[in-house]
Amino acid sequence: MRSQSLVAALSLGSAALALHGQFPVNTTEEIGGRPMDIVDSNAGNASPYSFGSNPEQWRFDEGPPENATGNLIFDTVNSFMQHWPNTRYRNGHNIVPGVIPIGTLLYYGTLRDTIPTEPDWIATDPEHSIIFASHRDGVRDAGWHITLAATRPLKLLYFDGNSAAKVSEGTMDMQDIVAWGEPQPEQFFNEMKRIKDLCMWGKEFGIDGFARMEMDFEIMLCDFTAGVEVVSFLQVIVPKDPMPYPHTPPFDSDVWIRTFEVMHAGSWHNRYPGDSRIVLDLTGLISLYDTALAPSLVPVRAGLERYNHRVLGISSEDISQFMRKLTEVVSRQDPVGSGIDWKTLIHVIVDRYADRLELMQHLLNFTSLDSQALLQRAKLAQSQLRIMLTPYLLYSTVVPSPGTSGVNASRWASPMFKHCATTHTSAMINQKPLMTSSERLLLKAVEDTTREICRVTTKMWADGVMSGLDTLFPVAIDGEPEVTRLMGGWKQDIEKLMSWLDWSVWIKCRPACGPEEMCYLPTWPVNDPRRQPPPPGNPQNATVTDAEYPADRAGHPPKGQAIADALFFLGTPAEDWRKPQPKCISRVQPYGF
Repeated sequence: MRSQSLVAALSLGSAALALHGQFPVNTTEEIGGRPMDIVDSNAGNASPYSFGSNPEQWRFDEGPPENATGNLIFDTVNSFMQHWPNTRYRNGHNIVPGVIPIGTLLYYGTLRDTIPTEPDWIATDPEHSIIFASHRDGVRDAGWHITLAATRPLKLLYFDGNSAAKVSEGTMDMQDIVAWGEPQPEQFFNEMKRIKDLCMWGKEFGIDGFARMEMDFEIMLCDFTAGVEVVSFLQVIVPKDPMPYPHTPPFDSDVWIRTFEVMHAGSWHNRYPGDSRIVLDLTGLISLYDTALAPSLVPVRAGLERYNHRVLGISSEDISQFMRKLTEVVSRQDPVGSGIDWKTLIHVIVDRYADRLELMQHLLNFTSLDSQALLQRAKLAQSQLRIMLTPYLLYSTVVPSPGTSGVNASRWASPMFKHCATTHTSAMINQKPLMTSSERLLLKAVEDTTREICRVTTKMWADGVMSGLDTLFPVAIDGEPEVTRLMGGWKQDIEKLMSWLDWSVWIKCRPACGPEEMCYLPTWPVNDPRRQPPPPGNPQNATVTDAEYPADRAGHPPKGQAIADALFFLGTPAEDWRKPQPKCISRVQPYGF
């Protein structure tokens, strides 16, 4: 296929079409006219890995730097608009422009029979919006439910993580920077001020709203008269369930049905592609895991588990740099970018390795006093390693004798390592001059991630070859192979690799849930470990001290109050909240949150 035809094919797709004219992507054919010259893939790139021909660049003992974030950027991008991974890691670090395509339905629940005249929150699923049409007092049994449709592409910014969870531990940090110039954790429940200030900031750039994840995905819509039309405006029956504050309602109450169904709707978007009604433009990705953009966060994160990463602590200089870049992205008028489908590329890599690495982990989780059983298990593992590397096993490979030591003992496998690591990106060097800075960041993240996967798996395979376990590359060794030592080293290698990658696809209920069950991660608001929110308060601009539970003083602005009216906070042990672990819950009452 000619280069211009290939570029045109890559440039097509629903994402590019939906985003064109909002956060446009370059779909011109100018790219195809470029000569097939070779461009240094590291020009202007601070990646510690150089994808050249120097064999020293493909050493098996050179792992990623301690403060590397390429794996984190790779995983967060792979997790965009997916409920499961953003429930697991609540504190987002990314802002991405996007659009809601024409004709997309959106939902709004209310106690009033009027269209909002100021910014408000709308849902992508009616199970989410309907809870806001309900009452706590148990007297009124009707509310209003509005279905809206986009009449043009709605221009949005997406905050990743569980960015609508009203907690002070970091879920709101990115929004606070945009709205107020710095994280303000004491204002975590001040939602009305947050939405108004975000919309005021975005008005200059024609931004219609902001996408976040709560129990399900939602939109902070700035203007109900711009870009949407009413499809239906219905008065609906809602359960007459009194909410006996501060006591938990009976578990056979309709309150729990409503609560579960919001969570259930969110679970529809657990895995790839997530909620595809919001189409993101990765050419405008801004990540505070980018160490060049936010170097002040490197020491803030040092030594912390990923669960504890947040943006609080970023320097004022980095905030200024971040806001300059954000302003540049949302001010774009003309198409930009290479046309590469980064979302699909990243998913292809996860598809290729996730199941196979998980199988390797299973095969290596094996102990036996029977040396033959252990040997057979090692041969099975070696076979799977060879399967992963099959496209890169060169006919010209010469395996050294078993007694070889030093550098030459592993250098023979370096060509396979290099081909494996660069196979997904080597053809992109011709597009690099056309890439945005966001795309170059994505390229580096892909390079860093595939390099480490291929470094570890090729090294494991080569060790198996040198131990005489590979039938395709036979090596005669004296005596029996040291299988116990080899298997122990392999197990450590695969565990370390999978921990570094940290893909949420591996987090699942084991054994799998039954047909009347759903796999569930503890989430806000139901499992917030602190005590239940207080009765309605009125301090819209309250602040807190560290000694208090913030909600005790902050009260509830309208959205917080509506959630408190509709849902209950069961709580969960603090460590289970900090590190959510999957469990099966019932899809019928009682649910077992």
